[in-house]
Amino acid sequence: MEVAAAAAGGAEGDLKWSKETIPMVLKIVGTRLHQRDLISLLPVSPWLHRTLVSCPSLWLALDFREMNNAGNRLVAALSLGSEMNWEVKSRYRHVKHINLEFAQDIEDKHLDLAKTKCLDSLQELESINLNVCQKISDRGVETITSACPKLKVFSFYWNVRSITDKSLQLIADNYPDLEFLNLTRCVKLTDGGLQQILLKCSSLQSLNLYALSSFTDEAYRKISLLANLRFLDLCGAQNLSDQGLTCIAKCKNLVSLNLTWCVRVTDVGVIAIAQGCTSLEFLSLFGIVGVTDKCLEALSRSCSNTITTLDVNGCIGIKETES
Repeated sequence: MEVAAAAAGGAEGDLKWSKETIPMVLKIVGTRLHQRDLISLLPVSPWLHRTLVSCPSLWLALDFREMNNAGNRLVAALSLGSEMNWEVKSRYRHVKHINLEFAQDIEDKHLDLAKTKCLDSLQELESINLNVCQKISDRGVETITSACPKLKVFSFYWNVRSITDKSLQLIADNYPDLEFLNLTRCVKLTDGGLQQILLKCSSLQSLNLYALSSFTDEAYRKISLLANLRFLDLCGAQNLSDQGLTCIAKCKNLVSLNLTWCVRVTDVGVIAIAQGCTSLEFLSLFGIVGVTDKCLEALSRSCSNTITTLDVNGCIGIKETES
C-alpha cells in the first residue's frame, strides 16, 4: 500500500512538473531560444508541444538557412496560414522574418507560388534574407515587392548572376522606410540603380556595398542623403575619392565604416570623416597607402571618446608608433 501510494505520489508530481513547471520555464526562456531549437523540442512531450504551439514567437519566423528543397518548404509552411482550421490557420499567419540564406532549390517560381497561394501570410513580413540564392532574379524581387508591403530588411549577399538595377528600382519605389540593405557582390548593379535607393530610401540605417567596384563618386556622393545611416561597408570601392568620402562625412550618425582597399582615398577624405562622424566606433583603413599620421591625429582629436576599432594594416604611409 505504501509503495503504491508513493508511486502514485511520484506520478502525480511528475505530471504536475510536466503540466505546470516545464511550460512556465519555457515561457521565460523561450524568447531567447533560436527558432530551430524551439522546433526540436516539439516532440519531447505533449505538454511541451502544447506550450510551444501556443507561443506566438514560434510562428513569426521561417528559417530555411542551408536547407535542401527550401522553395517547396517555404510554400508549404506559408500555406498553413490559409488552412480552414483556425488553430492551424493561426500558424505562420503573421510571419515577420524569412531566412533563405544559402538555401538550396529556391527559385523565382517558388516566390510566385507563395504570392499566389499565401498572400495573406506575407502582409506582415519585415525581413527577408536571400543571400547566395543565385536562382532568384529581378522577377523574384518584383514578386516580393508586390506581395510584402512592410519590408524593412532586404539582403541579397553574393547574387552575382541575376540581380540588376531593376531590382533596386523596385525596392526604392516600394520601401521608403527600408532600414537595412545588403548588396554585397551583386556585380550587375550600376550608379543608376544605387542612386534610386539613396534618393528614395532615406530611412536606411545599414548599407552594405562590400566588393562592388563599379560604383563611382556620382553615386557615393548621394550617400550623404542618408541622415540615419549608422553602418556603411565600402570595402573594395576602388572609385571612391576624397570628394565622395567628404560627402559621406555628412552622415553624422555613422558608427561603423569599412574603407578597406578604397585605394583612391587619402588623408583629406579620412580627416573629413573624423570631423563629421564624431560617433564613429569602427573604422577600417586596411590597405590604403595614401593615408598618413595626419588622419590619425584628426581621428584622435575628434573620435577618441568613441572609436574602439581602427584597422590600419597595410597603410604604409602611417609610421609605427614606438612603445
